Amino acid sequence: QVRLVESGGGSVQAGGSLRLSCGVFGTIYGDYCMGWFRQAPGKEREGVAAIYTGGGSTYYADSVKGRFTISEDNANLYLQMNSLNVEDTAMYYCAATWRLCVRNMGLPGTYNIWGQGTQVTVSS
Repeated sequence: QVRLVESGGGSVQAGGSLRLSCGVFGTIYGDYCMGWFRQAPGKEREGVAAIYTGGGSTYYADSVKGRFTISEDNANLYLQMNSLNVEDTAMYYCAATWRLCVRNMGLPGTYNIWGQGTQVTVSS
């Protein structure tokens, strides 16, 4: 059974940077999608960035393009977040799936394995 554990969240001032990490524990095989999602209080969970290991396809939400970068290394997932703003404040979750995923890799419903989340707070 695969387990995901996020780290790297914290508090930062607007304009600052954070790097989130997601450790993958368990047996993995083949190609898969991994992604970062976030959920702010009172809002639905939304896709932030995702990557398909089979060909390197990526997804970025419009709100983070040019500021966030997703990367994957030996099944560990990272999210470099630069130029953070108050609207980026949320709980960030790592997710993975071995199901068909490339077409909808930015949608939470595509994923079936989730981490517990790490809080990111950006102050003005």
